[in-house]
Amino acid sequence: MIRYEKLVVLNRYYRITNFYGFLKDTAIKGGIVIFLFVALLLALEYFFFDFNSLLNTLVESFSTASIFIVFLISETVLGLLPPEIFIAWSSKSATPWLFLFIIASLSYVGGVIAYFVGQQLNRIPSIKNHIENKIALHINNLRKWGGFFVLVGAMLPLPHSMVSLACGLIKYDLKNYLAWALFRYLRFVLYALVIFQVF
Repeated sequence: MIRYEKLVVLNRYYRITNFYGFLKDTAIKGGIVIFLFVALLLALEYFFFDFNSLLNTLVESFSTASIFIVFLISETVLGLLPPEIFIAWSSKSATPWLFLFIIASLSYVGGVIAYFVGQQLNRIPSIKNHIENKIALHINNLRKWGGFFVLVGAMLPLPHSMVSLACGLIKYDLKNYLAWALFRYLRFVLYALVIFQVF
């Protein structure tokens, strides 16, 4: 009975704070992003060049380690490059699912690094205030929704590193962050199920 009452209270809280609306909007945007990404790649391949050949060239021209390092840096520093490119790249490797697991792990680790960067920046008031102003919306949502916002950042096209940085900045509980951020793996698997079929 107590659990049911807690669920009712939580449900009411999430409705009042518009979490469901935010989740719906973000999920729709996520669906649109992956659709547009795949459509763009298919259009480029059909009209301009063979994208499969480009991916194969990437596999042959650059060392695996260098691509992993670039991806880790991107996932640590505000998600500079779309993970979908690296998922498509992993589809061309000899062991696509192993490579996918590795890049998902690097994304997770990149988020953890961003979390600790946020913790360190918290000690420098001028930088802390500047960053808080820049990512005020993420911090506000994190304070309202806690772990569910970390989940959304892990699963949907919010910059995962930015959400992680916000977690460190406001000293969100590390254990909870690490647990919720595991949904990052699920995101990579779901996206791979689509992207691997295309490439």
